[in-house]
Amino acid sequence: MKKFLVIGSKGFIGTHLSTHLENSGNEVWGADVIVDYENTHHYHLIDASNPGFHEIFNNESYDICINCSGAANVSDSLKHPYRDFQLNTSMVFNILEAIRTYQPECKFINLSSAAVYGNPQSLPIKESSNLLPISPYGYHKLMSERICEEFHRFFGLKTCSLRIFSAYGEGLRKQLFWDLHHKAIHQNKIELFGSGNESRDFIYIHDLIQAILVVAHKAKCEGQSINVANGEEIFIKDCVKTFYDLFEKSVEYEFSQQVKKGDPNNWVADISILKSLGYKQKYSLEEGLENYYKWLRSIA
Repeated sequence: MKKFLVIGSKGFIGTHLSTHLENSGNEVWGADVIVDYENTHHYHLIDASNPGFHEIFNNESYDICINCSGAANVSDSLKHPYRDFQLNTSMVFNILEAIRTYQPECKFINLSSAAVYGNPQSLPIKESSNLLPISPYGYHKLMSERICEEFHRFFGLKTCSLRIFSAYGEGLRKQLFWDLHHKAIHQNKIELFGSGNESRDFIYIHDLIQAILVVAHKAKCEGQSINVANGEEIFIKDCVKTFYDLFEKSVEYEFSQQVKKGDPNNWVADISILKSLGYKQKYSLEEGLENYYKWLRSIA
């Protein structure tokens, strides 16, 4: 049994991760800006206006800290870059400084993003591929990775960043499939961004949790970054059809050919490193989307 601290424990990934860890018999502490009226003993409330972590690490010791906090919205990062920087970059430095000060043996896993790659020059994308982000969000995630490298190189902390590609699943209330469902309910004529020939490398939330924990338990955590995806290029036009085929009535839609600023064209990851640690995909896109659709219907 390990003692985990999940920062951002009330978010999409953090909620699933905390639940899985608890069900596996670990001691789990959460930390977020949202008040938790149920888990008052194993929960740290973070002041959103002045997030500090010294008290959190001074009062309790942890084996592994997983940072699921931060903003995950490319459009918002273009409108509010400073806020995005605070949440995705400054926050990571503050956490690591507290770990350095009080618990240098605590392993730190930072959830980064494939946005650090921008539009890749070739596919599949390796961890060694050029890092050319095309949004403030991507830049700030890249900066957070550099901070993890810094704290390993100069202070010997065990750090690792995960470049997560396109995650989805129950609890996610934004992004592609959430928007598709919302439009199908509220619009007769559905118009979608792009041409449909864009592609992504999707990973279902339960596979993502497995990947995070494989890295947390087996990676050496020497400041490196690791791709987290399934290594499968899926075109948007195909996954839209797969998703809408789950609906009881047919859904009519068309692609506007309009490019959304900050969005890359084509993505597929080389996940050789992740696989070498023991990761194996359990859920196909069809299985994951069916589970997600059932959840969407349950909250509609």
